[in-house]
Amino acid sequence: MLYRENGQFKSSYRADQQIFPILQDRVLMLLLLAFAFAVVPFIASEYFLRAILIPFLILSLAALGLNILVGYCGQISLGTGAFMAVGAYAAYNFHVRIEGMPLLFSLLLGGLCATVVGVLFGVPSLRIKGLYLAVATLAAQFFVDWAFLRINWLTNNSASGSVSVAGLNLFGLPVETAVQKYLLCLALMVLFAMLAKNLVRSAIGREWMAMRDMDVAAAVIGIRPVYAKLTAFAVSSFIVGVAGALWGFVHLSTWEPAAFNIDRSFQLLFMVIIGGLGSIMGSFFGAAFIVLLPLVLNQMPGWFGLSISTALASHLEFMIFGALIVFFLIVEPHGLARLWSTAKEKLRLWPFPH
Repeated sequence: MLYRENGQFKSSYRADQQIFPILQDRVLMLLLLAFAFAVVPFIASEYFLRAILIPFLILSLAALGLNILVGYCGQISLGTGAFMAVGAYAAYNFHVRIEGMPLLFSLLLGGLCATVVGVLFGVPSLRIKGLYLAVATLAAQFFVDWAFLRINWLTNNSASGSVSVAGLNLFGLPVETAVQKYLLCLALMVLFAMLAKNLVRSAIGREWMAMRDMDVAAAVIGIRPVYAKLTAFAVSSFIVGVAGALWGFVHLSTWEPAAFNIDRSFQLLFMVIIGGLGSIMGSFFGAAFIVLLPLVLNQMPGWFGLSISTALASHLEFMIFGALIVFFLIVEPHGLARLWSTAKEKLRLWPFPH
């Protein structure tokens, strides 16, 4: 009864095409944002902010970037961890080599460097696709790992590739406490989510989806495959690069290339598949699931009075991830986001049969 749009009439195309056409969705989103910005910083503990919320926000941003490439454009990528590493190390170099470089500019410049690398490794998508493209992007992972371990200049002459940042500030305001870092990540996540949502609803977004659904037919009707695919790689790599810079600067503070290894790429791909391919909301669902599942698995044995080792818990985590991926690919390819949409449709029609 509460989720009905009776009496909500649209009198213009602009009103009909808004991101949240139903009033209840707009109110819910505004309340959620108000709660996240104004209430969570005061009620959440430092552990909850640092261990759960900040990783969730950053991984949501990275999954959002990957979803643009995989979910909306249909280009499989296994090099997301590499693009995160490029963003993190590029932002670090800008931050330490240029005196007085603002933190926000360092993060954005790191994203631009990741864009360049992403486009370079996206060029093979013009001739190959599917598993062959996945292998081509996987090469980026090994190349980036080698570069940051062997080329000392990229890590400011650190032999092990380990770097660290401290004393962060944003336009004169310190970014040191858990609350300040949380608010920075939340603001950037909301900004990029709005930009991504508008992009996929625009002409370029429709070109991406046309390439995903049938690239030959898309080319026949006048869509340029070169432009569509490379812009998807560029936008995706930029967002992933900014997420990688945030992961290094805000979450880790000290990191090495292993922080962005191939496991990170698979983790982000799992988020997109479980959350929902081709869905902005699915990126957040997948990130929440991946971040919360290890915590639940660690606590669950205690609830039943059992004791398991850390190694067994880690193995169970991978087994459950694999089973869930198979489940969603077979039963619900659009993931948790589709289940959420189905539930909303049922609420709109309840209690009538459908």
